[in-house]
Amino acid sequence: MSSSFEKHQKRRLISSYFSVVISIALVLFLLGTLGLLVLNAKSVSDNFKEQVILTIYLEDSSKEVEIKQLEKSLAFSSYVKKTEFISKGAAAEFMKLEYGEDFLDDIGYNPLKNSIQVNLKADYVTARRLDSISESTLKKNFVEDINYDKDLVSLMNSNVKRLSLWILIISGIFAAIAVLLINSSIRLAVYSKRFSIKTMQMVGATKKFIQRPFIWRSIRLGIIGSLMAIAGMAVVLYYVDMSFPEFKLIQNKISIGILFVSIFLIGILITWWSTFFATQRFLNLKTDQLYY
Repeated sequence: MSSSFEKHQKRRLISSYFSVVISIALVLFLLGTLGLLVLNAKSVSDNFKEQVILTIYLEDSSKEVEIKQLEKSLAFSSYVKKTEFISKGAAAEFMKLEYGEDFLDDIGYNPLKNSIQVNLKADYVTARRLDSISESTLKKNFVEDINYDKDLVSLMNSNVKRLSLWILIISGIFAAIAVLLINSSIRLAVYSKRFSIKTMQMVGATKKFIQRPFIWRSIRLGIIGSLMAIAGMAVVLYYVDMSFPEFKLIQNKISIGILFVSIFLIGILITWWSTFFATQRFLNLKTDQLYY
């Protein structure tokens, strides 16, 4: 009978520890995933910004040497990521593939222009900078016109600012929720041992002596939960990077390493803090108060 009761108690204890570990792992995983989003928000937004194309249309009379010089000067500019020359013939072929018919047969000549498509670096994709670049480039007599999607650029920049603000707000809220959830799980685990804590205190054990095994056990559970969360984050990061390599999510290895270490330390600190105050509370209660 006694052996059966001990086995039942051991199963309950293991189940309690298991639930604490899972709670810690899930909360830290979600917190870490949000941290990855915060770290890579700029990389993702920069990638979208660098897809914006500034198209420079050239006069039909422009010479090849002038075009080459313009391409070279753009390529060496600090604000340019890449350039591509599109001949009027290549533009006509693209339109034929896009619309499925050759519009040149209807009008008898090619009205399109030779052009240079320019992708700027993310920091320069603002309406003010694009207008400034356009004005300086238009001064060249063989440049006919410059075009870019002003509405898209304005919308993109305003949305990036708004999204960054909301990510920071949500991160703060989620960090508070993470602390509360892990604290609740630890407090429940300690609550189940409140009579053992009081019994040890009544036979003369000091508070530090009673708290020490509880704190070390919780720290071990925090370490296991943190490692599980980090493993889950690494898997998510790997598959997202494989699916969207253009975002270069794992390029900044130092920041990701700092985030992983932070999640590990957060798991330890929260479990230590929660266990310390939970045991302290039950140590300060009177025996009859343990039943409430």
